[in-house]
Amino acid sequence: MGLFQKLSEGLKKTRDSMKQALDAIGGHSAITEETFEDLEEALLLADVGGETSEEICAEVRARVKKDGVTDPGEIKRVLRETIAQMLTGGQELDIEKKPAIIMMIGVNGVGKTTTIGKLAARLHADGMNVVLAAADTFRAAAIEQLEVWSERSGAEMIKHSEGSDPAAVLFDAIAAGKARRADVIICDTAGRLHNKKGLMDELAKMSRLIEREAPDSSVETLLVLDATTGQNAVNQAREFKNSCGLTGIVLTKLDGTARGGVVIGIKRELGIPIKFIGVGEGVDDLQPFDPEAFADALFE
Repeated sequence: MGLFQKLSEGLKKTRDSMKQALDAIGGHSAITEETFEDLEEALLLADVGGETSEEICAEVRARVKKDGVTDPGEIKRVLRETIAQMLTGGQELDIEKKPAIIMMIGVNGVGKTTTIGKLAARLHADGMNVVLAAADTFRAAAIEQLEVWSERSGAEMIKHSEGSDPAAVLFDAIAAGKARRADVIICDTAGRLHNKKGLMDELAKMSRLIEREAPDSSVETLLVLDATTGQNAVNQAREFKNSCGLTGIVLTKLDGTARGGVVIGIKRELGIPIKFIGVGEGVDDLQPFDPEAFADALFE
């Protein structure tokens, strides 16, 4: 199955949630106020969010007027172009300066460790030397799970015992990455809520360690979110953005929800780029985010 087909199938539930409202637009005899009401309804049904839905409708309205569009059947095309443009920018992973360090954070249950494994497999398949840092020392199961992914992906793993200092694990992983000329170090971290001060202080400590031990490395801090939580994912992203520097979002479980429009709300409302999306259970179902392909799959 091709990448676009996987993306298209992954977005089927979201696409179906919008279908009736979008089909109603195509049935209008002319572009009227009702057209834009149906358009906003379609966006809300996909969990784009109220504020972003209003802004998209305003942009579509302006483009329709500017381009002299009169056929309601053209609204979907204008909408697709508007959303693709809104989502574009910053989606490429920055791993240029070696060893690049990717910090993965998020609450429990979003698929963080699995996402790390899939990302490691993808980078390794691209010919990169990857080191995994098992810095979620709070759960022994997390270390064991990452070890399985290390073996499956071909990435080396640095671990300490359960309950160890996560910063010490990262310190050793950076040292190992330098010694072995790794391209990328991916650091797992304990699941945490933004309002848990001790855990947020722990992240800050790890950030300072990176600044000291790898000052010339590219650094990404990626928040893993569960798409099935819809607008709650936007709220999580907002709080984490305010608590620690985020460079991007990984949105998992897009294939299991009709709320795929949350992608648009996160990018528009928070200005945080989407780096990867998960559209299935397979190791190759974690895909780099492509705004044009996403918009095509959403309105195919």
